[in-house]
Amino acid sequence: MTFSIIGHCPDTGMFGVAISSSSPAVAARCSFARAGVGAVATQNVTDPRLGPHALDLMERGASPSEALSILERSGGHMAYRQVLAVGRSGQSAIYSGTQVLGMWSEAEGRDTAAAGNLLADAGVPEVMVQSFLTSEGHLGDRLVRALRAGLDAGGESGPVHSAGLLLVDQQSWPLAELRIDWTEACPIAALETAWQVYRPQMAAYVTRALDPREAPSYGVPGDE
Repeated sequence: MTFSIIGHCPDTGMFGVAISSSSPAVAARCSFARAGVGAVATQNVTDPRLGPHALDLMERGASPSEALSILERSGGHMAYRQVLAVGRSGQSAIYSGTQVLGMWSEAEGRDTAAAGNLLADAGVPEVMVQSFLTSEGHLGDRLVRALRAGLDAGGESGPVHSAGLLLVDQQSWPLAELRIDWTEACPIAALETAWQVYRPQMAAYVTRALDPREAPSYGVPGDE
């Protein structure tokens, strides 16, 4: 029901997740990231508790593979789960249980991992990883491009209806959390548009939180 990619930028320390699914509000249930720690996607038959648990383990010093091994032993109904994790060292790990739905596959690279289930083509995750590894620019750009590449390579076996992009940087709150929770049109196209609108304003929202006196104007009617 889902394909996703997680990523880390070693230059900035940012982490992020880009994800799409035929199910509604996939990013609300499946995307997790913590500044300075890592990023996690938990999908297939989703257990949202796994994301924070994995990040807690990684924050306490576990590698991504160690964290997922602990989840495999301690989580509930793990045969139905698919979990991806990447940490600050650039190492990544993926766990796919024996009951993952339909055609599923996974791929890893330095600072990234991708996986999917109910896929139209088993090569989708590898295409996403290669897109990420060969792209330049902001982490958000690279993740959104990789998600688009996954869709163009076949994506899910049926139409997708939701998508999301989650980024964390230096603060305890997300640098960006963009979600297309449901559309009959292409949610990845809508996410691309939302990212292009949000990206130029992104730093200003951080400044407004930290010190409104230094923030630029809102540029909306009534703001002088």
